Amino acid sequence: MSEQGPLTGLVVADFSRILAGPYATMLLADLGATVIKVEGPSGDDTRTWMPPVRDDVSTYYLGINRNKRSIVLDLKNSDDLADARELARRADIMIENFRPGGLKRFGLDYDTVAAANEKVVYASISGFGAGEGASLPGYDLMVQAISGLMSLTGDPDGSPYRAGISVFDVMAGMHANIGILAALHHRAATGRGQHVEVNLLSSALSGLVNHSSGYVAGGTVPFRMGNAHPSLFPYEPLPTADGELIVIAGNDGQFRKLCQVLDLPGLPSDPRFGRNQDRTANREALRPILVERLATRTKDEWFRDLIAAGVPCAPINTIDGGVAFAEEVGLDPVVTTGGVPGIRNPITFSETRPRYELPPPGLDEHGEEIRKWLRS
Repeated sequence: MSEQGPLTGLVVADFSRILAGPYATMLLADLGATVIKVEGPSGDDTRTWMPPVRDDVSTYYLGINRNKRSIVLDLKNSDDLADARELARRADIMIENFRPGGLKRFGLDYDTVAAANEKVVYASISGFGAGEGASLPGYDLMVQAISGLMSLTGDPDGSPYRAGISVFDVMAGMHANIGILAALHHRAATGRGQHVEVNLLSSALSGLVNHSSGYVAGGTVPFRMGNAHPSLFPYEPLPTADGELIVIAGNDGQFRKLCQVLDLPGLPSDPRFGRNQDRTANREALRPILVERLATRTKDEWFRDLIAAGVPCAPINTIDGGVAFAEEVGLDPVVTTGGVPGIRNPITFSETRPRYELPPPGLDEHGEEIRKWLRS
């Protein structure tokens, strides 16, 4: 296996901050790209987002900034601005999440950068695009609300809830990387870079998949159902003797296996329950039958036997349990970079492994060496 990552040799000028951009550039850095993180004098906002902390540093910042080099550039300072423009001129990839048009006054917008660097792949991440939504601030929680996600999350009779993570920031970061890699492929064929634009709302509507499709293709506006699924049953937590267990019958065969393990052999032949659409329509009749049987044993006992029979199910863990389970199944979820533990890059390659060489940088930690390189 090569010690170089698949993106080794590419230089990324990272003018992004907070989450979507830094998450994207960390993934690129893990895969070998040289990422230069450009920060203003006060640094990335997430440096101050605490608790929790490790050695007085925000774990939020630590979780999305490994394998990068930091330089402070005050774009209002002429010398720093010259360095920023030179970095953009030398970069293979530039990524930014300023408000649309916000870098134009510094000569760091796509058109100006591309005029000096025609091969640059320039990625912009915004909240609502560069058109009528350009003036809106791009916060994930706003997009969770506006997109409709919150209307789908929570109890049917309760208040809408946000997702437990900034899901659309993460999704937009991944979409940005897909666009960047596609643009690099195009550049390899043509010699020309291009402008890649991603916005949180478009990522959200794409990521709502069956729900957004249900509306645009089927005219159905979905609403929150708690932990229930609109098109499948069972596909939710069900109580056992000592707590809840996620139980899934994604098809009729899995339902038959579930009934075998639960010793309910007559259910699959019941016309109310034999097919998925029947089970979904008659979920209120089926649920108490399953709950009564599941109450006879513990969730761990059912988990063991159902998994062995090929029935999807899962305990409801806290994060520590999730990490522990990943370790149990051999996924090696935790890596240490310069003494700082983090979650490994989720991609595995047969030839070019991700790298974990640089811990998340201190503010301007690499400023001197980067300035020397830019001015050489």
